[in-house]
Amino acid sequence: MKVVIVGGVAGGATAAARIRRLDEKAQIVVFERSHYMSYANCGLPYYIGGVITRPEELTLQTPASFWGRFHIDVNVRHEVTAIHPEKKTVTVCNLDTGDVFEESYDQLLLSTGAKPTQPKFSGVGLEKVFTLRTVEDTLRIRRFVDENHPQSVVLAGGGFISLELAENLRNLGMDVTIVQRSKQLMDPLDEDTAVFLHAKMRENGVNLMLGYTVEGFKENGTGMNVLLEDAQPLEADMVVLAIGVTPDTRLAREAGLELGVRDSIVVNDRMETSIPNIYAVGDAVQVLHAVTGEKTLISLAGPANKQGRIAADNICGGDSRYHGSQGSSVLKVFDMTIAMTGVNEKIVQAAGIDYDKIYLSPANHATYYPGGKVMAMKVLFERTTYKLLGAQIIGYEGVDKRIDVLATAMHAGLTGPELKDLDLAYAPPYSSAKDPVNMVGFIIENIARGRLKQFFWHDLAELPPEGEATRLDVRTVQEYRRGAIEGFRNIPLDELRERLNEIEPGKPVYVNCQSGLRSYVACRILAQHGFDCYNFSGGYRLYEAIVLDRSFAEQSYPCGMDRI
Repeated sequence: MKVVIVGGVAGGATAAARIRRLDEKAQIVVFERSHYMSYANCGLPYYIGGVITRPEELTLQTPASFWGRFHIDVNVRHEVTAIHPEKKTVTVCNLDTGDVFEESYDQLLLSTGAKPTQPKFSGVGLEKVFTLRTVEDTLRIRRFVDENHPQSVVLAGGGFISLELAENLRNLGMDVTIVQRSKQLMDPLDEDTAVFLHAKMRENGVNLMLGYTVEGFKENGTGMNVLLEDAQPLEADMVVLAIGVTPDTRLAREAGLELGVRDSIVVNDRMETSIPNIYAVGDAVQVLHAVTGEKTLISLAGPANKQGRIAADNICGGDSRYHGSQGSSVLKVFDMTIAMTGVNEKIVQAAGIDYDKIYLSPANHATYYPGGKVMAMKVLFERTTYKLLGAQIIGYEGVDKRIDVLATAMHAGLTGPELKDLDLAYAPPYSSAKDPVNMVGFIIENIARGRLKQFFWHDLAELPPEGEATRLDVRTVQEYRRGAIEGFRNIPLDELRERLNEIEPGKPVYVNCQSGLRSYVACRILAQHGFDCYNFSGGYRLYEAIVLDRSFAEQSYPCGMDRI
């Protein structure tokens, strides 16, 4: 059997090694158009910032090492320019010599990945306008930074690569501005989680222009003008386009393969395309979302590696299946960690799912052990079945651990209340006896049993007017004086039982505290004294973060844009 693989990196390289482990006699040929057949995409920004010091650390395998270990023929700087399914051949161009030849195959695997999205802006090809997707892109940016010592940069886009670049370039001392069309960074997050990310970026001197659209670029002599829709141009020494990626599927389209979402390659759960003997994996393929069951694109290394393994199994006569992508991901931004799994509210609403949600702010470990820090957690679940739909966490130590537990629980089909039964490791430096994931279970169980009724930050404007309801803040007097939601009067929790006569019976009571915990205790007290009580999910901490973020967004040039 002869297997030709188009593209290396995650999916192609994984598939090649797996095929060899399953079939010692197979002839395996890999064609990769770049200089590097397997490299760490996610590490590229950290080489630019000097965290990773040697470029060879980015390359996981070389053609020589792959041949030495697996006897796989890897050809870098070789671009497959056409597929001929009827002949079971591909046309290949040696980019160094210009030689063109045909290569036959019994089985063909496409791992063509994705390319940086490049709208038809004016000035996209200019010398000081960069993209970041390959090792070559990384070396080009690093060389420019080392040789020209730029003082300012504009990053167009607010996703994973942009945020990682922002941190690394800011740590080099550069003025960094992110321009994002939507009014938040990281679209997989919801607005009420992204506000904590925005605060961290501003705290570290990153300028955020949210809700602005880039229209093009123009050289201004010493640097670049970044042209904006309905706003004054920005000036910077360099620009990086980081507005997302697009499936690289020209080969598939010209070969007649069926295409789906955003021209991605349609595959079945065996990673087979619409043409026999052709498989596809990675960022170029359409997948089913494991939560909604809808067709989507999820460009992450984990799914690409799994798909490569599954395709290899099936090429070698097995029957492995891909059950969809859940979208679990994690991101470091300065000293903060952002993590998510499943779907956000925007996707849930678009899918028409009847859902509910909770917010909580637990510490990453026992509060009496030094160094504990608060994390912001948001969990979505189906209203009637309590099926977990998604989670977002922003914090510091321990965020990655909790998102992985929640991702595993979702994959295993656990419901929200069942999280309370998980037997998770505990020691004061690492967790609490009631782990934050257990707390999620406790809260959802309380909702399921009718012990907890909630209202949210976006409900505040719709609450019954004064006279028809009581709005209560149960924080301490000192906390209340430092800032409170308008219309909420203060009765500290520890005084509540003695001051019940101050709350008018027969009217609903809406209760707020700092995080939602004390207000829940207050609601339990009030409910057992006959009051109809609602707890403010997320508390004043979440409310204050949203208000502060929106006040920044109202400014035309937040966070010192005059420096650029």
